[in-house]
Amino acid sequence: MEIFRTPAELQAYALSNKRAGRTIALVPTMGYLHAGHCSLIDIARQKADLVIVSIFVNPIQFGPSEDLDKYPRDFEHDAKLCTEHGADAVFAPEPGVMYAPDASTVVEEQKLSRPLCGARRPGHFRGVTTVVAKLFNLALPDYAVFGMKDAQQLLVIRRMVRDLNFPVEIVAAPLIREHSGLALSSRNAYLTADEKERAVILSRVLDAARPALIAGGVEAIPAVLEVMKHEIEKAGGRIDYVEALDASTLETPNAKTADLLVALAVYFGNTRLIDNTLVWVKQ
Repeated sequence: MEIFRTPAELQAYALSNKRAGRTIALVPTMGYLHAGHCSLIDIARQKADLVIVSIFVNPIQFGPSEDLDKYPRDFEHDAKLCTEHGADAVFAPEPGVMYAPDASTVVEEQKLSRPLCGARRPGHFRGVTTVVAKLFNLALPDYAVFGMKDAQQLLVIRRMVRDLNFPVEIVAAPLIREHSGLALSSRNAYLTADEKERAVILSRVLDAARPALIAGGVEAIPAVLEVMKHEIEKAGGRIDYVEALDASTLETPNAKTADLLVALAVYFGNTRLIDNTLVWVKQ
């Protein structure tokens, strides 16, 4: 497995392989890899001749009061997992080589990025789309694999690819959970044992919401969300948001809505966790 540290190295590698007729799958990550990331690499391995994993804690998607400096990092562990799961190359740059000191160009999606995490973390998705666009230009992937744990991010990236005509197929990977039901996340490392036990409520309220919404449709949303919020607060969670939106537009559901994205962001201690589920609703 090759390791690249600069954009020029990665782009030269990708260009050489593309000219040789090889297909490329990209798995963008911020490192501190876990079984969820490994599942993305496994999917990428099935899709293309070469798999490139990027490991980059992207500073421009973090707000001034967020956890950029303490975000967990363990490159040796990450590289080992990438090797074990068949990655051909890892791209692990420092911020100074990814962004010029006077960089003044960004990529911004202006609709799907507005609600949910976009409303609570101003500038976050602008940072995501900018770095992903750069990674697409460097790795030249035919496929890029993103997990469903961040469903809003997946929608935003799909829209960017459509609107800017990137020749990349976006592959959605299933959300991976611990045995308890807690969604796998690098930020789970911040949780105390007690917080981790209490955070299991997130998957439980999502599981309970699904049959209630399937049975009751859009009209049942307010009551279902209230029950979810009550159960989360009873478990000690501090709610950032609990919402149900049209899964295609991320707008308020209406009579034409066929699928709901039920999404939440909740703090346990100082750790912000996100989770979601998709629900088909009857008309």
